[in-house]
Amino acid sequence: MNNLAVQTDSSHLAMDRTWLAHERTLLAWVRTATSMISFGFTIYKFFEYEAGRGSPARGAFITPRVFALMMISIGLASLLIAIIARRKESRGLSENLDGRRSGAQIVAGLVCIFGLFILLATIFRV
Repeated sequence: MNNLAVQTDSSHLAMDRTWLAHERTLLAWVRTATSMISFGFTIYKFFEYEAGRGSPARGAFITPRVFALMMISIGLASLLIAIIARRKESRGLSENLDGRRSGAQIVAGLVCIFGLFILLATIFRV
């Protein structure tokens, strides 16, 4: 067996494992950010619904709207940080990736756009 062929296959498989590890990590960040965004918006809509039913809002330190804005903002910020970190990490691998595109980055971008719409809807009380 040719030793050079074994090393080439081994390094190729190691590159594939590294690529997939980066994809899984970004998808975990997408999952976490989606949970935070949706939880924040759900809190906002729930308390908006309760206020519409006539339930009096108590004087709280943090209102449900402010809490929702914080959750959505933290979710968006964490997703943006994860996307930037993923791009930096991928630059070192780019010469060995054979022109691969990251499906996780596309999903992360779509979730980020969706989260931005949710943030704007919460800010402008839609």
